[in-house]
Amino acid sequence: MVSGKPLPLDQEQWDDGSEAPISGPGTAGLSTLIWWSGVLCDFVVWNEVAACLQRGDSLKQLHNGMGGSVCTTSLSAVLLRNLSVTHPVLKNLPTSVQNHVSCFSDCGLLAAILCCNLIENVQKTDLTVVTTIKLNPHLLNFCTNYLRSEVCGCQIPVDFSNTQILLCLVRSILTSKPACMLTRKEIDHISDLILRPFLLTISENTENPIILGKSIIVPLKGQRVTDSTVLPRVLIEMSEVQLMRILLVRKSRPLKVVLFSTSLSGDFSDSGEGNVVVSDGVFLENAVLDQLIKLGRQLVSDCVELVLCQKVIHPSLKQFLTMHQVIAIDRVGVMLMEPLSKVTGKKALLAFGPCS
Repeated sequence: MVSGKPLPLDQEQWDDGSEAPISGPGTAGLSTLIWWSGVLCDFVVWNEVAACLQRGDSLKQLHNGMGGSVCTTSLSAVLLRNLSVTHPVLKNLPTSVQNHVSCFSDCGLLAAILCCNLIENVQKTDLTVVTTIKLNPHLLNFCTNYLRSEVCGCQIPVDFSNTQILLCLVRSILTSKPACMLTRKEIDHISDLILRPFLLTISENTENPIILGKSIIVPLKGQRVTDSTVLPRVLIEMSEVQLMRILLVRKSRPLKVVLFSTSLSGDFSDSGEGNVVVSDGVFLENAVLDQLIKLGRQLVSDCVELVLCQKVIHPSLKQFLTMHQVIAIDRVGVMLMEPLSKVTGKKALLAFGPCS
């Protein structure tokens, strides 16, 4: 494809300048996007995201005109992540929309179209940059108030005693993703699995502001789609050795758990700012390790059975806990700390002081 100007994404052009057909043998429902080196403008970005929204049953194939990998997708998150944006201002656009999708898990294309539309209309006006920056918060409040109002067309009245409307909504989203290549039976099964954890995340307490819980999707290779299931628990990645230890000490009663959000590796990266005073003849590493072992003895004395650390546990401390039948799991990650706090009913320890 040779061209010197941006084209609509669902339309290509032959070498002689004539418009190519939208689809042909073997290319039905597949739009090809080629990013030229040094030729990038908001019109191209606008056409790209707009075409994705207009043709919900199409696949988008992204590749660089100079070569490289090819990405075929119908998902906005994947599409935005693979954009080859070179303009310094436009680099913020995919990043901002990806942050929006990570927070709300929806409306990525609409957010991108809104941003592109705002940029395009500002360029057509004589407003200064300072004036535009001052107007943006007012436009944001206007959009937010409209989305929260009863006249907003995006809102769907839902009767939670009848889940058919929700199921239809989930099915419509899944059927708009042709790259998944799901059968009708698989779509029905996945729709049920998606809706079930969503209903489980809704709090029964309606007096306070409703805060939805979180559900995590764990992909497994080599498994059938119909084998997917919902587990109303918190999944923690661990080695097979640790799993066997848990199975061996599994009891009918709940385990006594301690959560650490600070590092137990003995480093001083999380100690904050300030000066560290070390006496003569004292080795700092040995002193820190000694405090970690004392912490381990305190945990054993308190009959703790499971230690979960957001960051890293020192190998010596982990070995000490293992010798005393205490299961130690580190590198849990910040994403799981809040769910773990809710499940266990405990707050994570931000630091630990000297142990006797």
